[in-house]
Amino acid sequence: MSILIVIALLVIAIAIFMQQPQFGKQPEGARLERIKQSPNYRGGKFQNLSHTPDLAEGTSYYTVFKEFFFGKEERNKPKDSIPTKKEDLLQLDPEENILVWFGHSSYFMQADGKTILVDPVFSGSVSPISFTNKAYPGSDAYTVEDLPEIDILFISHDHWDHLDYETVLKLKPKVKKVITGLGTAQHLEYWGYDTTIIEEKDWGDHVDLGDGFTVDVTPARHFSGRSFTRNKALWVSFVFKTPSMKLFLGGDSGYDYFFKEIGDKYGPFDLAILECGQYNEYWKYIHMMPEQVAQAATDLKAQRLMPVHWSKFSLALHAWDESIKTVTEAAAEKDLPLLTPMIGEKVNIIGEPVKEEWWNTIE
Repeated sequence: MSILIVIALLVIAIAIFMQQPQFGKQPEGARLERIKQSPNYRGGKFQNLSHTPDLAEGTSYYTVFKEFFFGKEERNKPKDSIPTKKEDLLQLDPEENILVWFGHSSYFMQADGKTILVDPVFSGSVSPISFTNKAYPGSDAYTVEDLPEIDILFISHDHWDHLDYETVLKLKPKVKKVITGLGTAQHLEYWGYDTTIIEEKDWGDHVDLGDGFTVDVTPARHFSGRSFTRNKALWVSFVFKTPSMKLFLGGDSGYDYFFKEIGDKYGPFDLAILECGQYNEYWKYIHMMPEQVAQAATDLKAQRLMPVHWSKFSLALHAWDESIKTVTEAAAEKDLPLLTPMIGEKVNIIGEPVKEEWWNTIE
């Protein structure tokens, strides 16, 4: 009986904990009715274009949990502090077309006079329990206070490592426009964002921002959810065109046929920004293996590739720098230029690619 009481108390405690605002809200009302009209929403949730099991065939959750506790690579996290640079983003020349990577999938761009921010995470953790899944020492070089006003905030999906509650709350006074997938705006509205500035779109939708800036919302192969309930909001990638350049902002995605379709329809791209870390054969359908990242960039007809989703958090089993080393080799075989800046380093978006392999200098 005492065991049942303990279990009941634990369930109650978890239920209470998950009522905190950081978990967001699931779509409801008119938003939910709109979602139900999407061809990508079936059986009460969003679906990938290709069959996408959570785990690869022959893999069990028991195996995955066991590996997370006992099977991680010895160098799963760096022993040394991550080297970073710090730029004054509040005093940028408006004529500069620059990109600053903040580690993982967060980056800032100034392109043809507009400021853009993608999947920002500045809280130091990608977990509802702040002392877990913490950022590597040295990788938190920037804060929200270091950012100028943001013309366009892109949110690819609602996972904790892409939609950070603490960060988006602090950003609220600075953001002029948000572009995201169907359903994700329910979180933002719950957290006090003005829905009139949010463009909440399905795969295939087009947004004309004026003055030569457009966004096409394109597929990804992934999933969504901030709690135990999955796939109530859509995961997306973006084709972002400015007056002088064309960029692909990949979000999180496993490899799939649609990369070639996007490349054929919208390419070539000056730069493709694609995830390359937190992968494993156990969940190979929802995150690309590093070799597939180079192939996806080729499919997209990208003139250069910037690998992200690494160098700040360890959310998989591999060594912290394994992904960048592998994708570097794969890109070299395809003669594909890489943009691999240090965290915080200001680089030209479509200028000469930064080739310094800074990760080889630390353990």
